[in-house]
Amino acid sequence: MDLVIAGGTVVTGSGSARCDVGVETGRIVALGHGLRGERVIDARERLVLPGGVDPHVHFTPASAAYAWVDDFGSGSRAAAVGGVTTVGNMTSARDHETLRDAAARTRLQGEAESLLDFFLHPIVRPARPADVDDVVELAGAGHASVKLFLSDPAFDHHLDTCLRAMGAASTYGMTVVVHCEDHAVLAQRTGCLVAAGRDDVHAYAESRPDYAEAIAVARAAGLARAAGARLYIVHLSSQAALEEARRARRRGQAVLVETRPEYLLLTRAKLDGPDGALYVGAPPLREAADVEALWTGLASGAIQAMGSDHAPWMRHQKLDPGLSLASLRQGLAVVDLMLPLLFARGVMTGRLSLERFVAVTATNPARIFGLAPRKGTIAIGADADLVVWDPETRWSPTESGRETRSDSNIYAGWSLHGRPQVTVSRGTVVVDRGEVVERSPRGRFLAARGGDGAVV
Repeated sequence: MDLVIAGGTVVTGSGSARCDVGVETGRIVALGHGLRGERVIDARERLVLPGGVDPHVHFTPASAAYAWVDDFGSGSRAAAVGGVTTVGNMTSARDHETLRDAAARTRLQGEAESLLDFFLHPIVRPARPADVDDVVELAGAGHASVKLFLSDPAFDHHLDTCLRAMGAASTYGMTVVVHCEDHAVLAQRTGCLVAAGRDDVHAYAESRPDYAEAIAVARAAGLARAAGARLYIVHLSSQAALEEARRARRRGQAVLVETRPEYLLLTRAKLDGPDGALYVGAPPLREAADVEALWTGLASGAIQAMGSDHAPWMRHQKLDPGLSLASLRQGLAVVDLMLPLLFARGVMTGRLSLERFVAVTATNPARIFGLAPRKGTIAIGADADLVVWDPETRWSPTESGRETRSDSNIYAGWSLHGRPQVTVSRGTVVVDRGEVVERSPRGRFLAARGGDGAVV
């Protein structure tokens, strides 16, 4: 065997056991004891986890207004340091580009730059009916999802396009990824606040209230019901929105929910500080009661997945004093910290079991987006995407020394407990002792044929 990870506690979404993991030509070929290989990594007193599947990153610019500072190269290296081995990139078309051409361009970019394997979420533009026709070709090319924004000003004006896109996705077994904030509510609230002279970050949470999110979840679920589509709600932030997702699931609909670290760890009070703009994302940070509701949902299974929504800016860009309430730069750099934060504040505090941690960070995202059983688990025949995790080390993230190009780290100085030490991607050690040791692009586009929705 090429590689053996020896003596660790192997954890999956359904259980754990102490054993060796044998790897050959990029795949797991043996699970047992006393395995021998050309290279042996000692994992005694360590956990061996499936590599994280982060289904929500922004490694390519959405537009000139949203020109993220990480590409597939820097973003995937940051992900690997954080124990992630597969990423799902939000993929936007340029003004005069078809959706299928955008997906093809982004795939080539990823294959030329990425350290890690990746999949794509092509974004359907409601004002471009031709995008619906592209959904068929996207499915044939191995894309398991398309995305819609209910916050898009064109959404309500082109509901027929959105419904047709959902229907086409359903026909071909694709998941419809949705950003759930209602544009009409956002526009009304922002207009009222600006008219009242409140045109800065301190009014941001009020400009995007939780009911705007809850309304959008309910609408998306209703449209998906009509189209027979499976929904995946990204970065859900509030108790009200989670209850709408629960209601749809009680009706028997396939409505899956993702949240991200900020909504589990921070409240809207952060937006009131002098550096409040650093914490701006969409939806905004919520109240303490929402934080508790999301932790409960994550542990109980009401929330099925974690996504970083890594959308990195430089600090000076986020804090630009010339920005208005409507133009604040949304997004944070967190792909390298998502798993350590969730482990420290979830597993080590007893909020999440180890198995649940693995389920929401690896197993479920892989299943939802048609990557299982190749990704998201430790089993014979699966890709050797593995993380050797030290559960006892205590450490603090810093502003500098990260693989992301962003110099803005809202978690700098936090005390964390547990950290990935070694990251293996398809049998290749890409991170050792927390440092990237393989920098050459080697990532592959992952073709899928739709997820089965069988989450744990």
